[in-house]
Amino acid sequence: MTVRCGIAGWVDKSLIDSKLFYPLSVKTSGDRLRFYASHFSLVEVDSTYYGIPKPDNALAWAAQTPDDFTFDVKSFSLFTNHPTKPASLPPDIREGLPPKLLEKNVYLEYMPDDLLDETWDRFREAIEPLRAAGKLGAVFFQFPPWFLPSSRSLAYVEQVQERMFGFQIAVEFRKPEWLDGRHKDGTLAFLRSRDIPYVAVDVPPGHATSMPSVAEVTSSKLSVVRFHGRNHETWDLRGVPPNVRFRYDYTDEELGEWVPRIKEMERSAGRVHALMNNNYSNYSVKNAQQLEKLLQAWQK
Repeated sequence: MTVRCGIAGWVDKSLIDSKLFYPLSVKTSGDRLRFYASHFSLVEVDSTYYGIPKPDNALAWAAQTPDDFTFDVKSFSLFTNHPTKPASLPPDIREGLPPKLLEKNVYLEYMPDDLLDETWDRFREAIEPLRAAGKLGAVFFQFPPWFLPSSRSLAYVEQVQERMFGFQIAVEFRKPEWLDGRHKDGTLAFLRSRDIPYVAVDVPPGHATSMPSVAEVTSSKLSVVRFHGRNHETWDLRGVPPNVRFRYDYTDEELGEWVPRIKEMERSAGRVHALMNNNYSNYSVKNAQQLEKLLQAWQK
């Protein structure tokens, strides 16, 4: 399959609570993954943003899914310059932190070099079983709005790619200036020079934090689109759960806008991952299925 559709997180609480996708008899994470994989060939792992799992987790995920199933994995928060709770670090790494760093959120720039190196090692080890099984798609590095376009930021993206040598990474920016008139050409040229996929997004347009709807192919290996919903009323809310901020049910017409773009991305990159991050009730799985049907109809 060259175009895969899926959702962000098969254990999303709102999806489970809706009782509109998983049968009531499906109760464990493993059983939910097996059921999910009988409907889709792609999923995004979001739990890796909040903590580094043990390799046994990835081994189980690989064992619970068909041979042609693919996992995209979200980077651990520390590596994308997000505030990271000390409790989310592996216990032995947390114990090695200076006491003052345990009092509040940890940021990348304050991590001791040796502990940072070890944290990167643990993250790679955690997802290696997926790569070994041929089931790892891309590792998403979703940078926050305060990650500004600059030579320093580009140098860090290069460092990330080097840290993740042997793994496919993809980059999602959340500061619109990355794609404004001054920076767009340079941003895309940089990603192309490193063969790093730019993660296109669908978001509510017109907000100060809205990324432009750009569907550029910057890698010969993969293109990615993530659908965050178009809820204008909740988009700028902070500190609210995803099922509030991303609550949005796409229409066929809205998803249809992306069909020719995705097909063009497919022609240029060969593979496309389309992921629904509109986490509310069963909206994500319903919309992913809608998009699959629209793409199939386009081929006919």
